[in-house]
Amino acid sequence: METNKTKLNKSDFIWVLSLFGTAIGAGVLLLPINAGMGGLIPILVILVLVYPMTYLAHRGLCRFVLGSSKPSDDITFVAETYFGKGGGFLITLLYFFAILPILLVYSANLTTTLSEFFVHQLGLEAPNRLLSSFLIVAILMLISISGSNIVTKAMSALVFPFIIALIFIALLLIPYWNSTIFDNIHLGDANTGQSFIITLWLVFPVLVFSFNHSPIISSLACHCKEKYPDCAEQKASKIISYAVIMMAVVVMFFVFSCALCLVPEDFAAAKAQNVNILTYIANKFPEATFLAYFAPIIAFVAMSKSFLGHYLGSQEGLNGILYKASNGKITGRIANTITGSATFLIAWIVAYKNPSVITIIESIGGPVLAILLFLMPVYCIYRFDVLKKYRNAKSDIFIVVMGLVSVSAAIHGLLVK
Repeated sequence: METNKTKLNKSDFIWVLSLFGTAIGAGVLLLPINAGMGGLIPILVILVLVYPMTYLAHRGLCRFVLGSSKPSDDITFVAETYFGKGGGFLITLLYFFAILPILLVYSANLTTTLSEFFVHQLGLEAPNRLLSSFLIVAILMLISISGSNIVTKAMSALVFPFIIALIFIALLLIPYWNSTIFDNIHLGDANTGQSFIITLWLVFPVLVFSFNHSPIISSLACHCKEKYPDCAEQKASKIISYAVIMMAVVVMFFVFSCALCLVPEDFAAAKAQNVNILTYIANKFPEATFLAYFAPIIAFVAMSKSFLGHYLGSQEGLNGILYKASNGKITGRIANTITGSATFLIAWIVAYKNPSVITIIESIGGPVLAILLFLMPVYCIYRFDVLKKYRNAKSDIFIVVMGLVSVSAAIHGLLVK
């Protein structure tokens, strides 16, 4: 039952938008492709699973951090409390390497998106990649190191235009809707001959990636511990729930709109061309010239938002590694300076080089992310008495099964590359 304490206020809704902003980035432009290749049934299954999977997994990670009542104890310090120095360092290391690859993917894709916009939409020469990558990463890093409050406000400011843009495009696609997706409902991928189970199985890593906002969950937990010490868990859970509902409604409407104007063969072609769904639609319907200009702008905003949110998690992870590796000597401003400098240099190099191995890096981050988000919190709930109040057999079994499915599919995706 909602009380005055647990009722969401303006500050809480900023966090709702920040969670949305962290999750909804480049992944939403890839989800329709992977889901649409299997036809209608995988999309319907995703529609059913997206809320419980996303909400329960992120709530579990949040509860893991809330296990310590100290507001300053983020995920890296809580992990050490539970698992000791060695185990805590390992969890912190895994946390960092689950997030950093995503940050690097955004850095490279942002630079590429800008370059393609200059060439294809403006009819100009591509800007010098060394300079453009430097400027993009530098600007995003300046915002990121300004503090979590600045980051959350910046992300919440970008969320509304992005939501409106996604809904607007989904609505503009209505004249192109057709019934093809209902004409040949099949249990599998018509293009590759994969069974329904395999097709659906391979969608899970993209589903987890598309709705992942774990990098900002630790910051949310710390915020709730500090501002709402009497009802931190209830507040955090409600904020997560509202954010996931918003994600599900906006993203799934967009996915269905894309699926209704294309056929499975189109999604297979988009994947083969290695383009996002908006770019493919712009090429598919050249008469809709607005998409040619709108698509890269939306992609740029989406990835910028997610970069900011993922940096909070990356910073937490690297700061925790520095703290533990130096036996507590590197903290505060020094740690933030080292973290910011190292992240900037790595992100700039990757954005400039744009190596093909970036997809492999992302695949490695996928199973690590699923382990930390789905499996580790449930293990801790049953391993440590301080968290036993959160035990719920039905939801815990569901999360473990979804976690194992996601991890196995991500590993399979890595092996077949």
